[in-house]
This record gives sequence, C-alpha cells and structure tokens, in this order.
Amino acid sequence: MLDFDTARQNMVDCQIRTSDVTNHELLEALSTVPRERFVPQEKAELAYIDEDVEIARGRYLMEPAPLAKLIQAAGVSKDDVVLDVGCGSGYTTAVLSRLASIVIAVEQDEGLAALATSTLSELDYDNAIVVQGDLRAGYPSEGPYDVIFLGGAVDEIPSGLFAQLSEGGKLLAVEGHGNAGVARLYMRNGSDFSGRSLFNCAIQPLPGFEKKPEFVF
Repeated sequence: MLDFDTARQNMVDCQIRTSDVTNHELLEALSTVPRERFVPQEKAELAYIDEDVEIARGRYLMEPAPLAKLIQAAGVSKDDVVLDVGCGSGYTTAVLSRLASIVIAVEQDEGLAALATSTLSELDYDNAIVVQGDLRAGYPSEGPYDVIFLGGAVDEIPSGLFAQLSEGGKLLAVEGHGNAGVARLYMRNGSDFSGRSLFNCAIQPLPGFEKKPEFVF
C-alpha cells in the first residue's frame, strides 16, 4: 500500500517547488489536501504522478505542477470569493478553499458534482460549495467574484464570465491546447478588461469552451 503522506510530500518537493511555486500558503495546502481522495478508488496510487489522471470520460485531475503554477498566478487571498469553473471531482476546489474565504465550484457532470460535494463534505472543507450547471454560464447569483479560475484549456472565454468579476477581480485561464496553450490573467477595471500572457501551459481541455466555427461566404 502506497504511503500517501510521503507521496504527497514528494509531489510538493519534486514537482511543485521545482516549478517556481513559492507561495507558502499554497505549498501548505498542497501538502495537506489528500489528492488520492479525489480520483477513482482504483486509481488512488496514481494520484501523485506527474501526469493528468482521468477521473471521468474526457475529464482529468490536472497534473500537479501546472495546477500549482496556475493557482499561484491567480493570487488568491484569504478574503477572496472564488469561482472554480469545471471543478471535476473537487480537488482544485479543496486547494482553493485553503487560500480563500469562500469557493463556489461549478460542475456540469452530475456524477462529478455529486462526488465533489460528498468528498469536500467528508473532509470538512466547509467553505466550499459545489453547484451543478453549465460551465459557460458560471454562477452569477453568488457573484461578483474576486477570482475566477477555469479548470482546463479553452478556446474562448464567454463574456458572461467576465461580467461576474468584481472591480479589480482576476480571471485565470489557459487559452489554446497542447503545446500552444498559454496561461493568461485578466483583470477588471470598471467596464474594461485587460489581459496578459504569463507562461506556456499544456493542460486538458474544459468541455463546452470550443470556439464556434465561423461561416465563410
């Protein structure tokens, strides 16, 4: 039987710290959130490998290093209200809940939403709430949000998600797929939204954010 505590610490030391992740609170969260609880039971011993782990058809638990870099780039603080779009089994939500005041997680897959809800409850992450719904729609009724985190690569970001940002709020997403993926950070200033590229980032896609084909006449 794998020693999960040792595997978790090895993940932090050998995958996370070596990827220029230095935020103390984030490192502490990654050292304590039991990643093995957020994958199918038969894959528990794969939870800490440096690869994506499939948790449902076409859905993955993100590889540790890029996930940590993305969360660090989001700059979550303890007073923030965070929207986690595409939470999957709830692992990212659990990590974010250790950094933020409240995390609202949206998941469209009924099975994954139920799994995330039960796992987060069992582990007493009581400042995290999972709702089932369309990922593109976000969850405006609990907004505005200080941070919006998209848990997979997208072709485009719906304007409705930007509208759910608070003044000075930040949206973190990976645009593009595979080696063409780039992490981008957007910020709201009044009715204006500015974005900047941070680093290349190859992660699995988030369903429903594909760019609609353009008609050519």
